Amino acid sequence: MVNRTRLVEEFLELVKIDSLSGKERQMCDTLKRKLENMGYMPVEDNAGEKIDGNSGNILCTVKGTKNVPAIMLGAHMDTVVPGIGKKAIVDGDIIKTDGTTILGGDDASGIAIILETMKILKEENIPHGDIQIVFTVAEEVGLLGAKNLDYSKIHAKYGFILDSDGRIGSAAVKAPSHHKINVVIKGKAAHAGMEPENGISAFTIMAYAMANMKLGRIDEETTANIGIIHGGTATNIVCDRVEIEGEARSRQQDKLQAQTDHMKDCFVQAAEKFGGQVEFDYEVEYPAFNLPTDSGIISIMKSAAADCGIEFEAVVTGGGSDTNIINSKGIEAVDLSVGMTNVHSVKEQISIKDMIDAVTYLTAIIQNVK
Repeated sequence: MVNRTRLVEEFLELVKIDSLSGKERQMCDTLKRKLENMGYMPVEDNAGEKIDGNSGNILCTVKGTKNVPAIMLGAHMDTVVPGIGKKAIVDGDIIKTDGTTILGGDDASGIAIILETMKILKEENIPHGDIQIVFTVAEEVGLLGAKNLDYSKIHAKYGFILDSDGRIGSAAVKAPSHHKINVVIKGKAAHAGMEPENGISAFTIMAYAMANMKLGRIDEETTANIGIIHGGTATNIVCDRVEIEGEARSRQQDKLQAQTDHMKDCFVQAAEKFGGQVEFDYEVEYPAFNLPTDSGIISIMKSAAADCGIEFEAVVTGGGSDTNIINSKGIEAVDLSVGMTNVHSVKEQISIKDMIDAVTYLTAIIQNVK
C-alpha cells in the first residue's frame, strides 16, 4: 500500500535540491544515500567526467526472487532553468511551483515514484525479478547521461522510464528521431551607409532561405524548426556572418532525411542567389523508437492496468527522452506517465493522487513481468 505522507515528503525533499544539468552532485549523493539506507548497493559511473559534469549516473541492481526477465526503472536527476531555489507549494491534492521557478517534478516525481515502489516491494515481501534502477544525468541537454551509460552492466530486457506527462496508465511507445542542425551563412561586410551595394547580407540570405523553407508541422510524423539565430555586430555594417541552430524530427527515417536535405537546399540556393556561402552540418541527436503492439512490454502494461482498474493507453510523442537511447541499445523501453503538467514552466504542477496511482501501477507492472 502506498504511504501517501512518505511519498509526498520524499518528493518535496527532492524538488528542493538544486540539480541543473551537469550540476547534479547533491541530488546524486542524496539518492545514493537513500538507496544505501534501503539496503542496496548503488554505484556511480564516470559519465560526469565524459560530459564535463560534476556527477555520474547511478546504477543500482536489486536482485530478485523470481525467475523472470530483469527490468530497468529509470528517471533523470537534472532539471531545466529556472531551477535554483525551488519552493514547492502543497495546495490540497496539487503540488505546484511558487511561480518564480519550475517545480522540478520533471523528473523528481519519477525518482520519488521509483523509491516508493521499491519500499513497498520490500515492506510487503512482493516477489519480483531483478530490478535495475538507473538515475541519469544531463537528460535535459541532449540525453547525455543515457548516451554515456555503461550498458555492459545492464541485463534488463524491459525498461520503464518514468518521465512523461499525461494520465496515469499512458505510455509513449513511439517517438521520433532528431537531427540537430547547424548552419553558418557567410556574406560580405561593407559600410551600410556609404557602400551597402558592395556588401552581401548574410541576413538577406537567411531570410530568403527561410521564406522558402517548410517549417513547423510538416506531416503527422515530421516537424522542423529554426530556433536560434546569432549575427551582426553593428547597424552600420552589412552583416557578413549568421550562425543558425535548428532541428528536424520524424518517426520515419526517410522523411527525416528528406526534410533535412530540403532545409540544406534552401540555404544553399539562397547563398548562390545572393553570392554568399553556406556551411550546413547536422548530427543525429537521438534515434526513433516504435514498439509493435504485440511486444512483450505492452502486454505487461496492459495486464498491470487491468489489475489496477485503469485504462492502458499507448501514445505517440513528438519529443525525445532517455527512452530513445535505451531502445537503441536493444532494451524494450517505454516512457511512463507520472502525471506531471506544465513542465519546463513556472506553472509546473503535479497531482498527489497521480503520483500515488503511478506507484500502484508501477508495482503492478513489476508483478506482471513474466
